[in-house]
Amino acid sequence: MSKFRMHLLVCGGTGCTSSDSLELVKMLKESIKKHEITNEVEVVVTGCFGFCEKGPILKVYPDNVFYITVKPEDAEEIITEHVIKGRKVERLLYVEPNTKEKLEGQNAIPFYKKQIRIALRNCGFINPEDINEYIAADGYQALAKCLTEMSPDEVIDTVVQSGLRGRGGGGYPTGLKWKYTSQNQSDEKYIICNADEGDPGAFMDRSILEGDPHSVLEAMAIAGYAIGARYGYIYIRAEYPLAINRLEIAIKQARKLGLLGEDILSTGFSFNIGLRYGAGAFVCGEETALIHSVEGKRGEPSSKPPFPAQRGVWDKPSCVNNVETFANIPPIIIKGPAWFRKIGTEKSPGTKVFALAGKVNNVGLVEVPMGITLREVIYDIGGGIKNNKQFKAVQTGGPSGGCITKENLDIPIDYESLNSIGSMMGSGGMIVMDEDNCMVDIAKFYLEFTKDESCGKCTPCRIGNTRMLEILEKITKGNGTEQDLKDLVELGDVIKDTSLCGLGQTSPNPVLSTLHYFKDEYLAHVKDKRCPAGVCQALFTFHILPEKCVGCTACARICPADCIEGELKKVHVIDQSRCIKCSACYNTCKFNAIEKG
Repeated sequence: MSKFRMHLLVCGGTGCTSSDSLELVKMLKESIKKHEITNEVEVVVTGCFGFCEKGPILKVYPDNVFYITVKPEDAEEIITEHVIKGRKVERLLYVEPNTKEKLEGQNAIPFYKKQIRIALRNCGFINPEDINEYIAADGYQALAKCLTEMSPDEVIDTVVQSGLRGRGGGGYPTGLKWKYTSQNQSDEKYIICNADEGDPGAFMDRSILEGDPHSVLEAMAIAGYAIGARYGYIYIRAEYPLAINRLEIAIKQARKLGLLGEDILSTGFSFNIGLRYGAGAFVCGEETALIHSVEGKRGEPSSKPPFPAQRGVWDKPSCVNNVETFANIPPIIIKGPAWFRKIGTEKSPGTKVFALAGKVNNVGLVEVPMGITLREVIYDIGGGIKNNKQFKAVQTGGPSGGCITKENLDIPIDYESLNSIGSMMGSGGMIVMDEDNCMVDIAKFYLEFTKDESCGKCTPCRIGNTRMLEILEKITKGNGTEQDLKDLVELGDVIKDTSLCGLGQTSPNPVLSTLHYFKDEYLAHVKDKRCPAGVCQALFTFHILPEKCVGCTACARICPADCIEGELKKVHVIDQSRCIKCSACYNTCKFNAIEKG
């Protein structure tokens, strides 16, 4: 039992630390010391709470009071009012937008109501740099159970029965991958954790590693026991310094307590874990490219078979799972496969973590049961579209996925349902778009990303994506034709069918899905030479409406090109020959007197 009567849990994830949460921690500790209550109150730096839009976040335990957007200068008031006098700081509570009601508890906030946290169970709850807190939350109990009560085959059978599918994007059954690796005989085998999270807007794996690193270490040790491996690697991109630091601390602590290393828990089983750093190449998220990078080679994919389960790191059988997949393993072992199967759908049991981003009110990290609809995620959890704009599409699966329109908002989120409409689960990126987004421009953005990230090994991906991008650039500059749209489809189909790895095979998805669902926007670009969303600069101009212009001169003063002319209190005019279409005047005018079209 803790000696403290109260704990102040402060988010220490990357998002909140960039908003001065660590300075908040410092100020809280100083205030506690000043008021001489250091023996009563402890400040705990935790992992991500998920509600990133409202960070930094502070949770008072055991009062279960949830404070949002807390600044360092709020520390003194929190200590004097809440901690000492027992009075909540009302202005820091979450206010429900519709009812204007102030909500105290975390679970009362709509953002959390439909979430079920399994992979994120300890994030925002424990100090990720203290192994004792993880152990107090049933940490390493699953490993102990496996080593003392279960055979390797029984561990594999438990994971098979749970129906857990790989959360890295492919959705391959985790238990079968373990089973196939275990069946291949070798003097050495390896467990690989894929923490190379490269999708734009994705931060699922990073948050788990920052908030609960021991859950991944424990799961890797369990997997090592199951398949007969004595060593594992975590392949993590070097751009994640906080996650790397906490992993290093966690590995050191686990070794010190005998939970990693030689003869774990005196059972005769030995397992060690090392870190390997990626240089940010998106293609290294593909398992064969990742394996090459772990070996110190160029991160290029290779054709399969042989699969990593047969010949992986240094030609030894290797089992590759991503961070979120591993984070699900300990609770499955402890609570059993039947418990896990009660959550989600028959073919997609359990939960999925999504990085909800884009034009949505509640940006953040969410973990929801499989089978929940996109509408529930975007509107019930995400709080709807920002600035009361109209929903247009949501991109799931990152650069490898496709756009989903309002007609499919009620489709269940599971592997088969998303595939049926031309999208995919992916690793968990979910970017919401509104009426101001141009879908041709969105497709161009993702194709630019995949083109740049292609390893260049196979011609369809290297050359095909370059040709597709050239066509999209031609269209967005007003030089496209209807034949270009046919060429995009033909090129996309060929690239999907002939590329070597998953990056190339899925790279045309954003283009093909936007062409399918937003053909009218493409036609407007090529036939009418117009961008309906007013995004593609070559296809719109700014005009000042004489009936609305009051001659305030605000637009002329803000224009960097000095292309707006007019006297005070008289109608102004834009010189189109000098306008650089920067939108400064459009964004500045308070009288809606500037029209984009």
